[in-house]
Amino acid sequence: MEQPDVDEPVFLISAAAELAGMHAQTLRQYDRLGLVVPQRRPGGGRRYSLRDVATLREVQRMSHDEGINLAGIARILSLASRVTELEREVERLRPRADVGARVFTTGSSGTVVIVERGQRVSRDEGRSVVLWRGGR
Repeated sequence: MEQPDVDEPVFLISAAAELAGMHAQTLRQYDRLGLVVPQRRPGGGRRYSLRDVATLREVQRMSHDEGINLAGIARILSLASRVTELEREVERLRPRADVGARVFTTGSSGTVVIVERGQRVSRDEGRSVVLWRGGR
């Protein structure tokens, strides 16, 4: 069975409000404040995704249960978004950090050059090649 796309903007504001247990006017206010910004249709209508609805529920939980004001919630959501971006960047860079797969050489000016696995180094690019094996 295929999983639904949680980022697909499918819910009208009324449906999203009902799913989140809020009034539609609250969603409009959160949109104006930048807390949960839905995608817009060509005519200007808001469309919310499942991820947006989950965020609305989290905003409500932080506000009611934790007593965090909307400015604090905005900061928390911003930081959470940044953490997600950085986690994606770490995963993208992780293969390059595999110490068993990295080869270093020195350039003609003395700079250290990382050579990707399977690449050759021309004489102009490197003088010596050292395979770095960490942990020994």
